[in-house]
Amino acid sequence: MITISSKMQYWLRFLVGGLLNTGLTYGLYFLLQKLFFYQIAYALAYASGIVFSYWFNASIVFKTPLSWKGLFTYPVVYVVQYGTSALLLGVLIERLRIPAHLAPLLVLVVMIPLTFFLSRWVLRGRKPAV
Repeated sequence: MITISSKMQYWLRFLVGGLLNTGLTYGLYFLLQKLFFYQIAYALAYASGIVFSYWFNASIVFKTPLSWKGLFTYPVVYVVQYGTSALLLGVLIERLRIPAHLAPLLVLVVMIPLTFFLSRWVLRGRKPAV
């Protein structure tokens, strides 16, 4: 029988949540863009993705109680994530001359762990892991 450490379980649940969130957000966008202008559809799907991500990460990954405060604080993760990834993308493409089609993959390598730790910090604060 294979046993997985508790730290690895957090990471696996986080990655599964990210994959589910990506699929659900895209699926919702696909449906909504049939009803609304694509920017409105994207904004609605993106906001829904943030809510889903908050629920999944709080409930399933970090096992913290859901709260209105948490729901309204959690989007900070997305703001920091976007700003950091946009800056890193610019450095990789403009300064290091990484091809534009490959640079986002390198950004992902950095951003997945950063997003995990940001999410944990926002949802758990300084509480020890369960």
